[in-house]
Amino acid sequence: MALVAAQQAAREQGLPAPALPPVRSWMAPDLSRSERVIRFCEELRITSGADAGRLMELRPWQREFIEALYAVDANGVRLVRTSILSMGRKNGKTQLAAMLALAHLLGPEAESRGEVYSCANDRFQASKIFAEMVALIAGDPELVDRVNIVRFKKEIEDLKSGSIYAALTAEAKTKMGLNPSFCIYDELGQASNRHLYDAMDSAMGARKEPLLLVISTQAADDFAPMSQLVDYGIKVNEGEVVDPAFHLTLHAAPIDLDPWLPETWALANPALGDFRSLPDVERLAQQAQRMPAQENSFRNLILNQRVSAHTKFIERTEWNACAELPLIPSGAKIYAGLDLGSTRDMSALVIIHQDVDGVFHVLPEFWLPGDIGERSDHDHAPYDVWVRDGLITPVGKTTDPALLAQRVAELSRDYRLMTVAFDRWRINDFKRELDAIGCDVQLVEHGQGYKDMSPAVDIVERMVLNRRIRHGANPVLQACVANAVVSRDPTGGRKLDKAKSTGRIDGLVALAMAFSIALIKTEAEIDIASMIG
Repeated sequence: MALVAAQQAAREQGLPAPALPPVRSWMAPDLSRSERVIRFCEELRITSGADAGRLMELRPWQREFIEALYAVDANGVRLVRTSILSMGRKNGKTQLAAMLALAHLLGPEAESRGEVYSCANDRFQASKIFAEMVALIAGDPELVDRVNIVRFKKEIEDLKSGSIYAALTAEAKTKMGLNPSFCIYDELGQASNRHLYDAMDSAMGARKEPLLLVISTQAADDFAPMSQLVDYGIKVNEGEVVDPAFHLTLHAAPIDLDPWLPETWALANPALGDFRSLPDVERLAQQAQRMPAQENSFRNLILNQRVSAHTKFIERTEWNACAELPLIPSGAKIYAGLDLGSTRDMSALVIIHQDVDGVFHVLPEFWLPGDIGERSDHDHAPYDVWVRDGLITPVGKTTDPALLAQRVAELSRDYRLMTVAFDRWRINDFKRELDAIGCDVQLVEHGQGYKDMSPAVDIVERMVLNRRIRHGANPVLQACVANAVVSRDPTGGRKLDKAKSTGRIDGLVALAMAFSIALIKTEAEIDIASMIG
């Protein structure tokens, strides 16, 4: 109305009338919600490269993602509240996220006094989406006139709706008081913990239709926050879990495909041959073939596979193939390996039982002292979740050997506990506690050097590769396996190397000792005894 009055006054005074604002195609009343977002994005201009200055043209895979993200129910309410978009690097995730952030800040998804945030693990990563949003705004004079950009704070204010955008990092001291309407987490796969993600997720409860979008390549292991979200999304996509508020778009190459074929690359890179350079991927693949140390990095960053950049002792797919539930009947013959940590470290006890078919059933137990939350942050492991699920026993400030002695006594009562293999560390305290409760079990010392560990490591590897082990996918033991790195001596002997491993491997060490005592040391002792007889 004010604009109409100004035009009338100008005409009466013989002055040029103020121009009408350009009509935006995304404002057409007959569009669906996703169509409005798509139209908005395609009115923005490409910010860099040979096509800079041209209008955006969303690809079919981008349109499909937006259509899924902004699907509505019968009342027009958006269904999705949490969305994961995962693919290989350099496929335009940041640009797409920046366009959607603008749609929520000043476009078709904007709301009065909305709060839009992008989250990242560090300041450099946090600046990427902000920089792309600023560049997109610069290409549209109307948008330039309606925003205030504070570059040193990485903030944008929409003067029309009162909405604000800010870039946040995991380094920020507090996220209290935020009320996000739209939030992007950039590269969650590289996050060491989920504190920032949880803070933003929990802060969205006051909004009618909040949306949390994660854009990232996959993490390296199963226990990373990104991996937990992807695994949940796969269950949703396969119908195992019904959750219309959660959406996953995953572009990843299956681990069993040939990583050097272009058709494999295309599965993780929807923009390959378009704005994702095919020659660049070819170059990276050739380097990874010539330098095996780079293969896992290529698989993770380009093929979007869940593999570590480091060469592991046992590959995840091999270990997961042995995930059947173990069954050890009461009174069965068992062997045990005990990795007794220091008073402030994790301790692990693993028992094994061989059935009539020659398959070994594995049951691990773990004890962890100290503040569980602090330990979770320090080790980048979900100890708090495992404690909650009964997979780890918290033991206060320090580990009391009496607790482990009592547990061994219980095992010797319920089963035929043949032998417990142990490391020398603190074993005298453990023996003293066994004597105090009258528990008489055979203890056999097991060294941690190449001499004793090399055959033990060989056995574990052989049992896994031959599918002669059942571990029930215990997540704590699985983490130990995923963390494990072996070192070699000049003769080719191997041992589990705690110093080089990427996290705790106590459970795997205990498992190796249990196999060693069951299949090597015990047999040798029997042979010696028969020779003496």
